[in-house]
Amino acid sequence: MSLDVPAALLERAESGEVTDAEFVACVRDSLPYAWQVISTVAADLDGGTADFADHATPPPSETERGQLLRALASDAIRGGLERHFGMKLAFQNCHRVAAFRPAAVDGDAYREFISPAGQLRNQSPELRDC
Repeated sequence: MSLDVPAALLERAESGEVTDAEFVACVRDSLPYAWQVISTVAADLDGGTADFADHATPPPSETERGQLLRALASDAIRGGLERHFGMKLAFQNCHRVAAFRPAAVDGDAYREFISPAGQLRNQSPELRDC
């Protein structure tokens, strides 16, 4: 299971009564490494003037890599994080996470980051198994 869902939250989810804040708190508590990476790029984005901020340090273990993959592979989790932080997330290579300003989505930097050519340029033999 990718999220550790408290029984009370699961009961509310079964009736369709879960707020974004409750969902994001569950993500934060269940996937602490992913939360740390994403909150860091969000803070970097907020603190700067560039269209995006990124994090490209490989996770310290497969456990942390799995957290990041689960967070960014789930439409619900990714969407909840994007709404919470007010940004658009993009992802490469099992660890390179970028946060884009909403106004920058579909701009040159965003299109380059999510392009096949951008993905290929961000490859290396060390990342083959990630």
